[in-house]
Amino acid sequence: MSTTARPVESTATAPDEPPARRRRPRAGVLLGAVALLVVAVAVVAVTSATDGQADRSAAVDRPPATATVTRQTLVDRETKNGELGYGTPRARESRLAGTVTWLAAGGATVKRGKALYRIDDEPVVLLYGSLPAYRMLRSGVSGTDVKQFEQNLAALGHTGFDVDEDFTSATADAVRDWQEDLGLPETGQVEPARIVYAPGEVRVESHGVEVGDTVGAGKVVLSTTGTARLVTCTLDVEDQRLARKGAKVTITLPDGTRSTGRVDTVETVVQTTAASGKDPETETKIEVTVTGDDPKVLAGYDKAAVDLGLIASERADVLSVPVAALLTLAEGGYGLQVVEDTGTRIVAVRTGLFADGRVEVSGEGVTAGLTVGMPGD
Repeated sequence: MSTTARPVESTATAPDEPPARRRRPRAGVLLGAVALLVVAVAVVAVTSATDGQADRSAAVDRPPATATVTRQTLVDRETKNGELGYGTPRARESRLAGTVTWLAAGGATVKRGKALYRIDDEPVVLLYGSLPAYRMLRSGVSGTDVKQFEQNLAALGHTGFDVDEDFTSATADAVRDWQEDLGLPETGQVEPARIVYAPGEVRVESHGVEVGDTVGAGKVVLSTTGTARLVTCTLDVEDQRLARKGAKVTITLPDGTRSTGRVDTVETVVQTTAASGKDPETETKIEVTVTGDDPKVLAGYDKAAVDLGLIASERADVLSVPVAALLTLAEGGYGLQVVEDTGTRIVAVRTGLFADGRVEVSGEGVTAGLTVGMPGD
């Protein structure tokens, strides 16, 4: 590229000419400089704003709080109110008509072969068994009820007959001996009204009549319970998952003492309530009885309100996170926001047991110690 040489103009001033004036900057030059300054400021402002947005974007991308994926045993447990006592009382109705001449004392323990009460001074006796007495037993009768009665007769020390399902003349002879011991007419036949069957020895909970009262068939004479201390708890139907026979239970006594036990029985019951001026209402409930692993711990209370920790299910050695860490994915299912040094990412997870505010999770890349996002307040 060629350069065109231009003459160099002299800077000397002719002596006969007046001194030259300084030239003022042109208006166009000033406006250009101002424009450049404005542009520079704008570039700096835009750059600062862009950097701020990047910082805020990074902050928004990270959750306000985090939690850790933990390996543990999850237990679905709920605490319910229970009552320590001897279980639900069983009403014992008379099947005889007459005058009550004696009652076993309240709180007394009645064993096999002993009288629960006396009608017209003749005893009504406790025997062990699950089948109620429902017919007269005499020679020639056969059945499960015969065998149950003969087992009791033998346990009371009477002999000379075979314990089987047949009521023979030998059985009748043993019955006469038994009746003689009780002071009953020696008929050799067993009246069902003279027997009350229970699984074992019983405790007299309360009386329905007093000595001297006249009773008829169907009148409640007294109520009995078992003799072992246990806890009863009534659950709503929606809590039925907690009522698992054999499940482990924690028992907290009024003084704070803790013990353990197991669910012994589970029964569906119908409760009837009647408010003044309203028709009776019925409601289905689940009645649970719990036996203690150490009866001595429960022996200090005759009756008491206790807390029961009922376990519905248990999962050992599983990964879990707080329930609040779960995200609902647009495509369905759940996920977790994994937090790493370089940022965050979403991983899908499968859920299992929910318990104590945590949930069992599993999925590809989900391991113990992983940091996951939690929602803010």
